[in-house]
Amino acid sequence: MTYKETIDYLFSQLPMFQRIGAAAYKANLDNTLALSRHLGNPETAFRSIHIAGTNGKGSVSHMLASVFQEQGYRTGLATSPHFSDFRERIKIDGKMIPEVEVVHFVNQHKAFFEQLQPSFFEMTMAMTFHWFAEQRVDIAIVETGMGGRLDSSNILTPELAIITNIGFDHVRFLGPGIKDIAREKAGIIKQGVPVIIGKRQAEVQEVFAEVAARQKAQLTVAADHYILNKHIMVEDAGKKYLQVEMMHDGKVETFDVGLSGLYQTENLVTVLTACETINSAGKFFLSDKAIRKGLKLVVENTGIKGRWQQIGSNPRVICDTGHNPDGIDQIVRQLKTLPHKRLLMVLGMVDDKDLPEILKRLPPKAAYYFCRPAVPRGLDAKKLETDAGFFGLEGRSFDSVSKALAAAKKDATADDLIFVGGSTFVVAEVL
Repeated sequence: MTYKETIDYLFSQLPMFQRIGAAAYKANLDNTLALSRHLGNPETAFRSIHIAGTNGKGSVSHMLASVFQEQGYRTGLATSPHFSDFRERIKIDGKMIPEVEVVHFVNQHKAFFEQLQPSFFEMTMAMTFHWFAEQRVDIAIVETGMGGRLDSSNILTPELAIITNIGFDHVRFLGPGIKDIAREKAGIIKQGVPVIIGKRQAEVQEVFAEVAARQKAQLTVAADHYILNKHIMVEDAGKKYLQVEMMHDGKVETFDVGLSGLYQTENLVTVLTACETINSAGKFFLSDKAIRKGLKLVVENTGIKGRWQQIGSNPRVICDTGHNPDGIDQIVRQLKTLPHKRLLMVLGMVDDKDLPEILKRLPPKAAYYFCRPAVPRGLDAKKLETDAGFFGLEGRSFDSVSKALAAAKKDATADDLIFVGGSTFVVAEVL
């Protein structure tokens, strides 16, 4: 098979949660363990850091990978979903797995896949661990897909577990309450493996404390160790950085982060705490220089996309992948900090989100361009427009993301601001 034929096969033969939703969800690790055995347990051949959380786990994963790369370690990075190329999910030192290796892996194991019938994500994690083991990475930074306890990545025994924060998302699978979701995420906490919680949240802290105690895992809350003084956007050699000044251990420290979302301050604290924990364990060493350079060059080193990314000027066009209530809150907060005459929102969603909780958070004075992302579980744009009307959000609906963005650009003046988001898949289409 060619690379295109291989990708078409993967997407058509194997259920893929990001496209079809619930039908692809597996409530156990049976297939994952069977794949691992078939491949010779590749996840045991390299050290890893395992990252879960409702928001921020992708940014934290990319920042940590960039830091390890700057220190000279051969660094694997596993993230999801992808934007335009499946291979974005599997990188070593910022370079995607070669097309020929994807084709070879599928051809070699196709008969077993068809016998086992794994999900798309189960197969992808198997390919990821196989590639990392074969390439002998020094460290793999692995982001969970959804949840933690039953996620296909959760056969790892990492050097460090990280849970960024807990919010409401995927409640159909992870549970209706915030504590239910926290318990699922806490499923990545392993016996004797230190765990970092990014954000202190009173309603779920006891869940993490209970699981960590049972697993005899050292628990650290990153937010307890850093006090944010201020954060501003700065420009250096034509590139914009988020400059964050914090108090840590009685000293004022300043860091430049190559991601411009103000919400990255929380993720930065998590990454810095992780670097301290890694250094104290003694198996790796991350210098201050590597940490600072890795944070500043995270985009160049890893190719991260879609996090408060500017994709146009005059009018300014910003896209962001935030797609749950907490993520939308962060987006709205930052939109208010940008000078603009009018706000135009290109908005699309998938059909398993808590629509009222998201719509009630969006700015009512904006002009909306509703659209449906081109995945089977994309929410109908007309329905989105109708439901948004109940919350005072007015606009027009379009049958594609590209048409909605084109209409927004046509209506906008140079002083206006266009935001594109509501779903990772909406952002993927404009990128």
